[in-house]
Amino acid sequence: MLHRSLAGKAGLCAIALSLPLLPAPPANPHTTKAQALLQRMTLEEKIGQLSQIGGINFIPDALTPEQRVRLGQAGSILWLSDPAAINKLQRVAVEETRLHIPLIFGLDVIHGFKTIFPIPLAMAASWDPALIEKVQSTAAREARASGIHWTFAPMVDITRDPRWGRMIEGAGEDPFLGSAIARAQVRGFQGSDLSSPDRVLACAKHFAGYGAADGGRDYDSSYIPEDQMWNVYLPPFHAALQAGAGTFMSAYMDLNDVPGTANRFLLQTVLRKTWGFQGFVVSDANSVGDLTTHGFARDKRDAAYRALTAGVNMDMASRTYLDHLGELVKQRRLPVSVIDNAVLPILAAKYQLGLFEHPYADEALARQIVGAADHAKVAREAAVRSAVLLRNERQLLPLDKRAGRSIAVIGPLADSQRDLYSMWASFSGDFTKVTTVAQAIRAKLGAGARVESAPGVELRKIYPSMFDRMFGGPPKSAWTPEQADTEFKKAVDLASRSDVVVLVMGELSAMNGESASQTTLDLPGRQLELMQAVAATGKFVVLVLINGRPLDISWAAGHIPAILEAWHPGQEGGNAVADLLFGDAAPGGKLPFTWPRSAGQIPLYYAHNLTHQPDSAKDFGSRYWDSPSSPLYPFGYGLGYTRFAISNLRVRAAQVPVGGKVEVTVDVENTGSRAGEEVVQLYIHQQAGAASRPVRQLKGFARVSLQPGEKKTLPFSLGNDELTYWSAEQKKWIVEAENFDVWAGADSNATLHSTFRLIPPAAR
Repeated sequence: MLHRSLAGKAGLCAIALSLPLLPAPPANPHTTKAQALLQRMTLEEKIGQLSQIGGINFIPDALTPEQRVRLGQAGSILWLSDPAAINKLQRVAVEETRLHIPLIFGLDVIHGFKTIFPIPLAMAASWDPALIEKVQSTAAREARASGIHWTFAPMVDITRDPRWGRMIEGAGEDPFLGSAIARAQVRGFQGSDLSSPDRVLACAKHFAGYGAADGGRDYDSSYIPEDQMWNVYLPPFHAALQAGAGTFMSAYMDLNDVPGTANRFLLQTVLRKTWGFQGFVVSDANSVGDLTTHGFARDKRDAAYRALTAGVNMDMASRTYLDHLGELVKQRRLPVSVIDNAVLPILAAKYQLGLFEHPYADEALARQIVGAADHAKVAREAAVRSAVLLRNERQLLPLDKRAGRSIAVIGPLADSQRDLYSMWASFSGDFTKVTTVAQAIRAKLGAGARVESAPGVELRKIYPSMFDRMFGGPPKSAWTPEQADTEFKKAVDLASRSDVVVLVMGELSAMNGESASQTTLDLPGRQLELMQAVAATGKFVVLVLINGRPLDISWAAGHIPAILEAWHPGQEGGNAVADLLFGDAAPGGKLPFTWPRSAGQIPLYYAHNLTHQPDSAKDFGSRYWDSPSSPLYPFGYGLGYTRFAISNLRVRAAQVPVGGKVEVTVDVENTGSRAGEEVVQLYIHQQAGAASRPVRQLKGFARVSLQPGEKKTLPFSLGNDELTYWSAEQKKWIVEAENFDVWAGADSNATLHSTFRLIPPAAR
């Protein structure tokens, strides 16, 4: 629950703040040690602690990383993952500098270190916080064994525009689901003791509103009204803080015309004053120096002043603090106390991580832990539980692996290893060891079946980004028109002579992630054309999607009988897809976003407000004359291989005083013939009040496993956390004595309904 005490001070207006800023954390064993160390440090050594540099000079620098460390000009290192290289730099810091202060090594451990798990958006589709915690604790174990102490995750940005490439790193559109997943990730990374050899420091990013960039264009400005900021975009960050996230990362973009890296409203008013955050904030890469690019800071010296006084403790990669903070202190523009307060939580984190006692990675132990066989089992489980079955007409799935069929695995991603990963896995993952979908099906069926594959079409980006050059290797030559026609015909011919066709389509991994936004949700390249040609053969066709955002599959939804959303499922994704297709596992995931019919519907999200002519109105036609207003698939949607009945929604008391708990129960029964899992979801709507409230809001969910004929009763509780909202009119958090609807079901279109009323506390 967000802090309720901000009252009249939390509008998104400019707020004048005076120095000193960055209040020091309260006394504890770590900060006490940090305070003592701070008293012994020179100004130059303090500024060094505020600076994060690359272990590799991706950004041109006259000095090597080793020279910077030896001069005391680094508090943290990024872009290294090899324990030997990490230890080499750590020895310089610990053994060759005056005060022997160890470095914190940070890396983007987003969805795995060496063992690569499904992308975070896919993990959100599991609706399984326990699984997500397990995944991130496994990733933390590998990273810490290799000398990584700090991950730049979780990304908890809410996004409602799937054209934004970084959608893959988050949990989708909903703040309640996003908050649950944020807590699980922080718990998984950090555990209960950061000094443990299998835990890393978490970093909630990007604070805040990055996912609302104009037009879904990465890095573009965000303009977010006050009520949406508090009710939609901030809750997952607060949930991460409540779970103990030790660091936050500022965002690249302007928020309401003030860059995130110098936004005092975010970094001071919200994060420190209202929420009481005691950790430290790191900038995104180069974003301190880029305050000049924004046209916000006059020069780099001004940028250093604005970022530090706004609340950014550590400058990632731009060296702006290194170059200018000393000068600002000497000119008396910046008190040394501000520097001290910025350094203190960084030193405290190093004590908390146990780096002064154990600064080095055990390279022999790392070889045992990193990529361990049991970690691959977790990756396979995660890929299975993240998959979402979107369509299964005539119960085509699961396929019978004993039938000895001939199977064609067709599509540009059918035999792709790299694209089962995402771009961010390239930091430390080894995609060459991935089993592709075609290989996994071949292994599943054995020598008795004929399994052949063909790409059919190729996928290419029109405008590659710097990340394509960094991680993608040399670009492949494009097919000639003649080659394209030949490969297309080969794929269709293969489909014609096969019993079953598995189409593996979607996006290259490089089509998602940072600097990978796009204008359309269309299937890239000639994939739709190939799909239509294969479907015209009359064969049984299954579509497996490999992607990081919803795509325009409207044609497929009406013509392809079975559609499985597998996402970028990680290193075990091919095996997981084969498990699901042939019934060795059953899909149970649910969509963490509303799936639009086309890009023309964006933004489209379930928790919208009512209008004077709501969709349920008797004479409502459509808000578009050329397309229905409804989504292709609703938020929370997903099928399974069995059937479930959700019934008997009961609200224990029809009236509950404001501040009390509304207790709700609902039954779920497996009415099919196979074991399976269902995600039961609880939604509410406040019928009237000081503001128009969304038509529905998710306020509870539970993923349950049931045998055929088994029934369970699930309890839910609605209290202040679920019933309070930020009122932009009253400038405060409010819970109102009003009537509420409550629904339970398998997605946001749930029809099982009841009501309750909140009454004034004194009323009976």
